[in-house]
Amino acid sequence: MFTRAQAGKRKRNRTECWMLLPSMIALAVISVFPFVFLIYASFMDYRLSVHEPEFAGLDNWMRLLRSDTFWASWGRTAVYAGGGLALELVLGVGMALLLYHIPKARNLLLTLWMLPLFVAPVVAGLLWRFLLDPTYGLYNWFLQLLGLDLLVLGDPRFAMPAVILMDVWEWTPLITIIVLAGLQTIPQEPLEAAEVDGAGALQKIRHLLLPMARRVILVALLVRSMDILRYIDVITITTEGGPADSTKIIGYYLMQVAFRFQDMGMAASLGLTMLLVTILLGRFFIRVFRGGEA
Repeated sequence: MFTRAQAGKRKRNRTECWMLLPSMIALAVISVFPFVFLIYASFMDYRLSVHEPEFAGLDNWMRLLRSDTFWASWGRTAVYAGGGLALELVLGVGMALLLYHIPKARNLLLTLWMLPLFVAPVVAGLLWRFLLDPTYGLYNWFLQLLGLDLLVLGDPRFAMPAVILMDVWEWTPLITIIVLAGLQTIPQEPLEAAEVDGAGALQKIRHLLLPMARRVILVALLVRSMDILRYIDVITITTEGGPADSTKIIGYYLMQVAFRFQDMGMAASLGLTMLLVTILLGRFFIRVFRGGEA
């Protein structure tokens, strides 16, 4: 027999479930239908400008796996994502630690540091394109003063580092905000005990702050690793995947296949590979996260 308190709790839980049911159904329809349609399209010869969709079996997947452009795009994506995430992690965590140890003017510094987050990715791409323009770009003028006559966005050697730095400039503040929020929840007792024992600032950071903020750092990396595979706004505005395909990452290749070549079946297969990689990255970070808890 249930007590009166238990019966009341079960009734409240039932009421809450019924209240959440409409939004849960809407969310399921919004998320499940596109996913099912994506799987359907990946097995169809689905070209918008040619004919009605026809069943193609594994033809899209075979063409995709045999495509040198597909594998080259994933290779460039690994360089782009790996370089961007590494720099954003170092700079973001470093800035979070700096703000954590500077209580005075913290809000002002954090606001200034966050300014790139308020810039739309398309606007950020236009800004960097103008700054690096070989005719009137401010940064290009500085490079010429240093005796470096470089066409940064037009040279395959420098285009990829340039777009990586653009991504770092825009999204490092996000890492800083997440990590700083985690640092501010760390209890002060272990830090005070370490200070009494004579530990210096670097020792406290290395042996206390970073291990205790490990989970928050992994969450920040998880969020950015999923985003960096999808956001292609800056590359679209600045380099359009060039020069010589040097910045054609997998997201930009997907956009080309879908909207330039209008091959929706191939694009659906590409999208599913990106989804698979995103899920594997998420599982990797969750496994590391659970290992840290253990």
